[in-house]
Amino acid sequence: MPLSLATVILAGGLVLLMPAGFSLLSMGLCRARNAAQIISTNLILSALSVLGFWAFGFALLSGGATAPDGEWSLSIFGHSFGLMGRRGFFLSGLGGDPQALCRFFFQAAVVMLAVMIPAGVMAERWRFSSAIPCGFWSAAFPIALFGNWVWGGGWLAQLGQNLGLGHGFVDFAGSSVIHMAGGVAGLMGALALGPRLNKYSRDGRPRPMPGHNLGCVISGTLLLAAGWLGFNIGPSLMAAPERAPLIAVNTILAAAAGAVAACALVTMKFRKPDPSMICNGLLAGLVAISGPCAFVNGAGAFIIGAVAGVLVVYSVLFLEGTMKVDDPIGAVSVHAVGGAWGVLSLGLLADGSYGAGWNGVHAASKTGVEAGVTGLLGPLFGAPSADASQLLAQLIGAAACLIFAGLSAWAWFKVAGRIQPLRSRHEDEMAGLDLPEMGAECYPDFHLTDKGSSRGD
Repeated sequence: MPLSLATVILAGGLVLLMPAGFSLLSMGLCRARNAAQIISTNLILSALSVLGFWAFGFALLSGGATAPDGEWSLSIFGHSFGLMGRRGFFLSGLGGDPQALCRFFFQAAVVMLAVMIPAGVMAERWRFSSAIPCGFWSAAFPIALFGNWVWGGGWLAQLGQNLGLGHGFVDFAGSSVIHMAGGVAGLMGALALGPRLNKYSRDGRPRPMPGHNLGCVISGTLLLAAGWLGFNIGPSLMAAPERAPLIAVNTILAAAAGAVAACALVTMKFRKPDPSMICNGLLAGLVAISGPCAFVNGAGAFIIGAVAGVLVVYSVLFLEGTMKVDDPIGAVSVHAVGGAWGVLSLGLLADGSYGAGWNGVHAASKTGVEAGVTGLLGPLFGAPSADASQLLAQLIGAAACLIFAGLSAWAWFKVAGRIQPLRSRHEDEMAGLDLPEMGAECYPDFHLTDKGSSRGD
């Protein structure tokens, strides 16, 4: 096996730490009486996402890249706009191709995280039996379709060739395909379910419902950060392994900047740091750098992470206080808001040092050298010229993600809710979901108390 394929598999193995980290984070930020149900939901979603991606998702996402004539396209005014792949369902017809199998393994690992994000947003009231079909469907269709548009040579990737917008929509490791899409789907789920019982008082003020285990939260965050190195580096290993060291440096810089920025802002606003918000700041930095990680330098990565850390704090406060969206772990703010900022930041800060020929675009810079992916503010970071059209391509891609992921999730929850209830029973939610839904408690030897304001006004 070539070294590049072996290292991609190792990177995919690192990515598999991320579901474990996300499960610990989600469980720790919620109440002890629901811990077994929450972590079990994450477990079954991760397993079903692999099966859904194997059955349909991989073919829809990468069919055009793994087989000749493997893409369905729409021709408009002489330009071809790719819509979806059509080869490789159930991995059939690939003939044991090691490149295709390696691609499947890595993509299945990263798609797993996108499927799990809504479970964090909808935690403590999403019925376990309702979550099961969602895991298969999400990986099989909506995530795969949007992924094709970006990573499979679809219409968003072709914006550069067809409309002259930079190098087309660019998302190196998944700020939009994985994180923004998962966060937007979670937002739709939270709106469909409504807030947890007694989350808001009669005058509309949010009540605190503190998580039960900060140790799990911080441990889960660090596991996620470790897995993120594989998440961001993996795509480069088959195409440009020499870019991996820069990606690793940018990843850790953005994470650190996000954590410090969130800590500083929360301390200034509330006089004390909030450990969970520091964790979310770190994760928001990682989400944001995923898209531009190969196209910015260290200074750009620092700015991206710091802005993400500030955005996540204000987003959490706005969604909970103003929009009345009950998100127990802040996943909408971390993944949807952080992901949107990530792809937009690429259109601002990309330094032009990498990406010549990306998405089939070969354009000469003012110096006569073929230009890499360059942002509007690229010259501030060493680019020979600015490219405002790249920012426009990024805006179109972010809007497409918001609309498509939002409508897909909204339709799913509308239809699924008519087949079976999405929300756990009132009495189970009040007493705890572990025994009624799972038949097992996470802490059977302890008397559990709820110190949050979950009853009365």
